[in-house]
Amino acid sequence: MAEAIVSFALEQLASILSQQISGFIGKQVSLVGDIEEEVDKLNHNLQAIQAVLLDADQKQMKNRAVRVWLNQLKEACYDVEDVLDEWNTEIMKLKIEGGYVHNALAPKKKVCCFFPSPCFGFKEVVLRRDIAVRITEINRKLDAIAKEKGDYNLNVIPANERPDYQPMQTTSFIDVSDICGRDIEKNNLVRKLLCESSEQSLQTISLVGMGGIGKTTLAQFACNNDEVKSHFNSIIWVCVSNPFDEFKIARVIIEALEVPTPNVEDLQSLLQRIHNSIVGKKFLLILDDVWNEDHKKWEPFYHCLKNGLHGSKILITTRKESVAHIMKSIDIINVEELSFDENWELFRRLALSERPTHESEKLEEIGREIVKKCKGLPLATKTIGSLLQFKRSRDEWKRVLYSEMWKLEEIKSGILSPLMLSYNDLPSSIRKCFSYCVIFPKGYNIKKDVLINLWMAQGYLGLEKNTKLETIGEEYFHHLVTRSFFQEFSKSKDVIKDCKMHDIVHDFALFLSDGECLALQVNIGDNDLFINSSNKNVRHLMLKVNKEVPFPMSICSVKSLRSLVIEYVHSLSSDVLPKLCELTCLRALKFTANFLDQEVMEIPKEIEKLRHLRYLDFNMQFITRLPESLCELYNLRTLDITLSMTTELPGGIEKLVNLRCLKNMTRSLLYIPKGIEKLTGLQTLSEFVISGGNDYDSRACSLEGIKNLNNLEGSLKIRGLGNVTNVGDGKIKEALKNKKNLTGLNLQFDKGTKNLSRKRCSWKVAEEGESCEDYEVVLEALQPPPELERLSIYSYAGRTFPSTWEMSLTKLKSLYLCCSLNCKNLHSLGKLSSLEELTIYGMKNVKKVDNEFWGIESGASSSSSSSAFFPKLKQLKFCELKEWEEWTYENTKKGKEEEHTRFMPCLATLDISSCYRLKALPDSLLQRTTLKKLIRECPILKERYKKGTG
Repeated sequence: MAEAIVSFALEQLASILSQQISGFIGKQVSLVGDIEEEVDKLNHNLQAIQAVLLDADQKQMKNRAVRVWLNQLKEACYDVEDVLDEWNTEIMKLKIEGGYVHNALAPKKKVCCFFPSPCFGFKEVVLRRDIAVRITEINRKLDAIAKEKGDYNLNVIPANERPDYQPMQTTSFIDVSDICGRDIEKNNLVRKLLCESSEQSLQTISLVGMGGIGKTTLAQFACNNDEVKSHFNSIIWVCVSNPFDEFKIARVIIEALEVPTPNVEDLQSLLQRIHNSIVGKKFLLILDDVWNEDHKKWEPFYHCLKNGLHGSKILITTRKESVAHIMKSIDIINVEELSFDENWELFRRLALSERPTHESEKLEEIGREIVKKCKGLPLATKTIGSLLQFKRSRDEWKRVLYSEMWKLEEIKSGILSPLMLSYNDLPSSIRKCFSYCVIFPKGYNIKKDVLINLWMAQGYLGLEKNTKLETIGEEYFHHLVTRSFFQEFSKSKDVIKDCKMHDIVHDFALFLSDGECLALQVNIGDNDLFINSSNKNVRHLMLKVNKEVPFPMSICSVKSLRSLVIEYVHSLSSDVLPKLCELTCLRALKFTANFLDQEVMEIPKEIEKLRHLRYLDFNMQFITRLPESLCELYNLRTLDITLSMTTELPGGIEKLVNLRCLKNMTRSLLYIPKGIEKLTGLQTLSEFVISGGNDYDSRACSLEGIKNLNNLEGSLKIRGLGNVTNVGDGKIKEALKNKKNLTGLNLQFDKGTKNLSRKRCSWKVAEEGESCEDYEVVLEALQPPPELERLSIYSYAGRTFPSTWEMSLTKLKSLYLCCSLNCKNLHSLGKLSSLEELTIYGMKNVKKVDNEFWGIESGASSSSSSSAFFPKLKQLKFCELKEWEEWTYENTKKGKEEEHTRFMPCLATLDISSCYRLKALPDSLLQRTTLKKLIRECPILKERYKKGTG
């Protein structure tokens, strides 16, 4: 992990120096005094230390002194990060106050050198002198650290050479009777191995799971199964491990085939012998513990093995799902934890089976509690069970039960070994991301997006260059997923949203973090828990404070904190937040309490002290206003005020030049300040609010003000479209059309007016009969984003929808129309070629759904065109169309079968509710036996089809 911290410090320094050299900032932010030599020295020291860190990382596991040395280095590098961040912040401050930049991604203006200048005050000069002094002090520390590295014989290891961790070699031999449980997996595996497929001559099956989960044991079972042994002519076992040695693997296969190999040295000759030797043989090749992700190393083996008899199989075990895909697996079997009963049986055989009955009975209760701690991981059970088989007394067993697992050397050597292999296989940049995860307690449901934001805040994903940091974070998360470090995934449309860590993996990560990452729960009587415990090294903390417990103010004394996640069940007292603002090293501050249980949380002006802050999350907090001082947080990247009670954003928001994500989905917000239009690097804006009163005209950003926010992506909600009045100048046409990354749009035509006496805004929807021309003009003028996939329109008071939108929405997959009270006919939607989901809600003046809805032009026969109507629609919902009576379409001349292929050919679900006057459904829909129909609160329909009169 130290390697990654040093790398980031070097990246920071290089970024600052490149700005100095380029002349962009010149001497304006030069450090006081001639310390160019000190900066060069800092760069040199970091590079010299970085060169030996791979070797140090390897040796720290066996040499405590090296581990201490690495901790000293990490402390120094954190100081480097802080001082470089201060320096960089001064650069940003100069640009902002001088008016030379509006946003970090905006075009830059060249700055002339004019230092010293009257515009710089004493405070700025003192601050720069302080930075210079701190760099000199850090160099003294690094000098000592660099000198000390010679005491440990640390060597320079090229980055492409992994540390020499030697895994234990596995074999196919096992006593099948010793395998506990897994009957479903065993039967499933045997069935797949015996299955004869006509599609593929050589099939690959993969067993995937975390280290120690039992993959090798399952493969050994298959090797020794009588049916499997009789089914194949040859069964070959190869322990592959890391690195992937092609020559060793080839020789092992040849030896198993009993082929003489007289001094063959080149790989081609070895593969040729395999190719010739397997002709006419049905073989099972088991490759245990595969790590290699280079398909070029695997392909020659696969092609030469295809010469075997049809029905031959390859079975691999791996911790990486990516390996399974690279090796062309047709079946991937995910090996999960053992059940408690299976795990208990395994433990009982090891720890209790050789004891007298009376002795076993005394120890069984403690043993069951120990097995619970193993969390279904067979390796942990075997290691602890083997240790306890020689311990006779209850006291000895209790010491194991209540001890910290990692303090037991026998357990450490057994469990850490496979997990350490997985950890060392990670790129160095991802290792610190893994150990950071223990900021969440065991069993915690980790939200992927929150985790990636926290990684970004700490600089773990590097500095933003050509690739978005969120994209890098997704890649890092995927690395950890494919190596089985996460489990229990919660998905939405096959995209992982949440996950958990296995308890043993969590313990391992906690061991690696060496006290830097911590999750604490504070109960009654524990308010001084933090300061009284040995948590001096903690830098990343999640704190859960239970009900009726005062906030532990001792936390505010830990000035080194860089992450603070607070889960609080009731409101913070007014003096807590100002004290938290003294934690000036914080990069991330997140509150997770529910505002329903809180009083108003006042954000103090002292928030400006958190100069390093990148991630600030007030999600679901009872906050009514944000202070102007918040805009002094020039490094802030993510601000989340979702579901807060905030009415106004600070007017100086344009100073947040690094802001990329503003999550502001809150019904209370009155307007968006004008400064937002200068934040052209903004990538996420949850909600844009159009002001509904003259009180805000001078401060509020108009709809056309967002025309330059072309980096916006994902979904955008625009609220208050009923307030738009200046449509005639044509400016709002530019508001959305160039936003190529915007895929979701929510348009709300409500209006807002401010009650000055109560200092709040009330929003109302369009009313029936309200003047509708303005609404139609606004919607017509808005040009939808070119990649739009999801569109929702609420409270639209126009009579019709613009025909121009139909031509623009070529990629639209989901459409939701709600409470369009003046519409009497549904717009022509049938020609939306990509539409998959359509919901029509609360359009109470619609009486008839006819040819216009399908897209059949007036006077034209439905059979006059060869195109289908709603060609991809899968789900159709109608709800609360209270006046709707008829649903018709013009019959085709090509018969019922052709009709089915033209009108909603892909429709799978039809959902109609609260449509009290609807008399009948189209015959074509009734006759589709595969269509799922959900009809609720439609009395006429229900009566008609109940009697069979339809």
